[in-house]
Amino acid sequence: MSSHDTAQEQSRQNQPKMIRIMVVEDHPLLIQGLRRVLEEEADLSIVAEAATGEDAVRLALELEPDVVLMDINLRGKNGLQATYEIKQVYAVDEIAVIVLTAYHNEEQMLHALRAGASAYFPKEVLPSELIPAVRAVADENYIIQNEIMTKADAYRWLLRQVGSATSGVDMAQDAFSPLSTREMEILTLTTQGASNKEIAATLMISRQTVKNHMSSVLRKLGVEDRTQAAVLALRHGWVRLDDVRMP
Repeated sequence: MSSHDTAQEQSRQNQPKMIRIMVVEDHPLLIQGLRRVLEEEADLSIVAEAATGEDAVRLALELEPDVVLMDINLRGKNGLQATYEIKQVYAVDEIAVIVLTAYHNEEQMLHALRAGASAYFPKEVLPSELIPAVRAVADENYIIQNEIMTKADAYRWLLRQVGSATSGVDMAQDAFSPLSTREMEILTLTTQGASNKEIAATLMISRQTVKNHMSSVLRKLGVEDRTQAAVLALRHGWVRLDDVRMP
């Protein structure tokens, strides 16, 4: 190898790894802002944009970006559902998800992490926080309360949080499980005012199956009835208010 070739090879090795990003957001101005901030960095590239949860899952499986910036409040399948499908149903370990949301609280953060997210930030996050976070999760780390953690450390932290909020081992294990895709579908239809009979007809399952799933939803969310579950879904942006049927 000539000295020129050696210099070129060393130059390539010294270049930072390009991190491929997909942005899932349905507000054009926010997408433009994220694109402007991220693409100023030499090692960050936006390879796809999606405005719905359905498109997010499809493009994630097709393109396998390194990092997905995922809004929660989307039409149809919300960001938590999309995250759950990518990380839990299809088990794509190579994709890290950062949830960005306007509904910022610790309970919402726990739901995001349980769904498979590697980090969680409010939408007003500063570029000086978001950019290092993208690099950290692309390197298989987690960010919880501004602390970079390994996967094992994040898992132990999450178990402690869930365990401290429950009264027994069985409950803690159940609370650690995120809502399944079917449970999210039933919760969404419930929030839209559908009865068990209507949900069963829409999803082509039995009413008893609907009741069983709803019992699981109530237990995992720690609420007593379907009305409280619906209010929780709306408050956290899992269902958009303009999608709810009015009587």
